Amino acid sequence: MASQPPPSPSLTRAQAWTLALAGMGSFLVALDLFAVSTALPRLRTDLHASVAALDWTVNAYTLSFAVLLMSAAALGDRCGRPAVYAGGLSLFAVSSIACALAPDAATLIAARAVQGAGAAVIMSLALALLNAAFPPQRRGWAMGIYGAITGLATVLGPTLGGALTQTLSWPWIFWINVPISLATAVAVLRRVEDSRGTQHPIDVPGLILVTTSALGIVWAIIRAATTGWDKRPVIAALAAGILALAALLAWQRHARHPMIPLRLFTTRAFSTGNAGIFLLNASLAATVFFTAQFFQDAQGNTPLTGGLHLLPWGLVPLVIAPRAGAAADRLGPRPLIVAGLTLQAGGTATLAWLATPHQPYLVLISPMLGVGIGFSLAIPALTKTVVGSVEAADIGTASGLFTTLRQLGGAFGVAVTSAAFTAAGSYRSPSDFADGYRAAILFAATLALLGALTTLATPRQQALPAPLDTPATARG
Repeated sequence: MASQPPPSPSLTRAQAWTLALAGMGSFLVALDLFAVSTALPRLRTDLHASVAALDWTVNAYTLSFAVLLMSAAALGDRCGRPAVYAGGLSLFAVSSIACALAPDAATLIAARAVQGAGAAVIMSLALALLNAAFPPQRRGWAMGIYGAITGLATVLGPTLGGALTQTLSWPWIFWINVPISLATAVAVLRRVEDSRGTQHPIDVPGLILVTTSALGIVWAIIRAATTGWDKRPVIAALAAGILALAALLAWQRHARHPMIPLRLFTTRAFSTGNAGIFLLNASLAATVFFTAQFFQDAQGNTPLTGGLHLLPWGLVPLVIAPRAGAAADRLGPRPLIVAGLTLQAGGTATLAWLATPHQPYLVLISPMLGVGIGFSLAIPALTKTVVGSVEAADIGTASGLFTTLRQLGGAFGVAVTSAAFTAAGSYRSPSDFADGYRAAILFAATLALLGALTTLATPRQQALPAPLDTPATARG
């Protein structure tokens, strides 16, 4: 009996539906992120938003996203992943309507915070549904396809965001989410088999502590990017977050049914994989955030042209991610993770070195392709590393924690590189923006390089976890 299927195996009907609908949720979240990044300069002028308010249109989304991921995963484990996933899609649709109708920056920021809550449910449950549908030896391949679908959103996001902003108006970036989200929610309830994780009672103290910790730390990181680390609100929020984290760790050691079983971190693959995704996304989120603005604010492109210039970061995953996932199944994840993060670091550093207001776009394509190849190799392998190192009952928790650290990495990356940007440049002129951009992107390259060094400790191969639980519908 073969234990390693071919890279492109036939799928069961249930697996095909799960892969398509989990991918669609991730597609929507990524599409929205990239489309909004392209529209930031227009949002600044149309809503008369300050630079700080502009940052918070991204940060409010990221904050609620990161804070609620573990709660969403716990809810899905106990109430049924498809039902909670469909609820997240519905919340995403309703909050998108609120974003589209926002008359000012404050309203948009509030609506984006709610939208981030919907995205938290979508991303944590999409990953859990996918991992529950595929056996361990096939997850790398499935993650590659899932990554390619997300990569398609990075192709369409900047282009669609630029086109809608330029030809219609920026609210259409949000209107487009509504019918797709609602249709996907209906399909999930009809087509995806129910699956659940642990049925132990919810660890309420753990849930409160993990939420408090994430809120304090992420808010402090985001706030520090605009005010500095020496301000009292930043120090207080960071201290509260760290104290809550310490209390969480202490509680999890003694809780009868811990929300985050600390035994998971004794597995080297689990620990290094989570560290790797944190640093990868810190670098990538910062690079996307500033490059989307660089093409418009430093090089004078229109929103549509600026969006088209980001295409290399979306096209590459379509080609690389499915093959990278299959390769991770055959070779083990470590070679792809280390090579991918190293390529990402090198491409990002080269981009920082070459970026000037008058640099031809063709010169910038090669380093952008290097970044795209790098994260396309690493992300499926990192996902397989983390989820493949836990038992079936812990898949929801592992998926939620992995996605939480991925989003925390994004918030951290944008915040620390924003501080580097502010120290070296400004929005006053194209040359000032380019100066700040180079400093920010060089810092992003350093984060990716640190990720490559950290993941050298990832095991070459990992033992497969225990067989998956059968779906709840099959258990009777």
